[in-house]
Amino acid sequence: MTGGTAIAPVRTRGGDAGTPNGVTSVGWVPPKELDAREWVLAGKRLGAMNRCSQWWLGDWLRYGTSRWGEKYKEAARITGYDVQTLRNIAYVAGQVEISRRRDNLTWSHHAEICALEEEEQEQWLDLAAEQRMSVADLRIELRTERRRREGEVDEAKAAGKMVRCPECDHQFPLRAP
Repeated sequence: MTGGTAIAPVRTRGGDAGTPNGVTSVGWVPPKELDAREWVLAGKRLGAMNRCSQWWLGDWLRYGTSRWGEKYKEAARITGYDVQTLRNIAYVAGQVEISRRRDNLTWSHHAEICALEEEEQEQWLDLAAEQRMSVADLRIELRTERRRREGEVDEAKAAGKMVRCPECDHQFPLRAP
C-alpha cells in the first residue's frame, strides 16, 4: 500500500517488543510494506487459520484423550480455554469426520449439524454451502425441519399410524412406500 504510515515494532502490555513481522498472540504485523495483492493474500491466510483453529484443537484433544485418557484440565491449562469449551470442541470434531468437514463453511456450521446422522450431516452441509447460508440461517432451517418432522409424528400418532421398535421401544411414524 502506498502512502501509508510505517508500522512500528509491536509492544505488548508487559512492555516487551513483539515480532516486527508476523503474528503474535495479540496482533499481526506485516513483514514489510505490502501492496494490495499481498495484503489480500495475508488476509486469506489469516482467515483460513481462524477457520481451522477449532478443528486443529479438537483433533489434538481427541488424540490426547485416546492416547492418555481424559486430559481436559491439563489441556485447559495448556491452551487457556476452559474445560467445557474444550469438551465442546472435541465433541464436534469427533462427530464430524474430517472427510465431511467443509472448508467453505465455518466450524460453527458444523457444530449445528454434529448431532445428526452422517447422511443428514452431508445433506445439510451441502445445502449450507450451496446456498451460502449463515450459521443463523442454517439453525433456522434445521429448527424448521425438526418441527416439520415432529408435526408428522403428531399426525401419525393421531391417525394411529405409528410403529414401535421391538429393540428400543421407540415409536416411528409409519410412512407409505
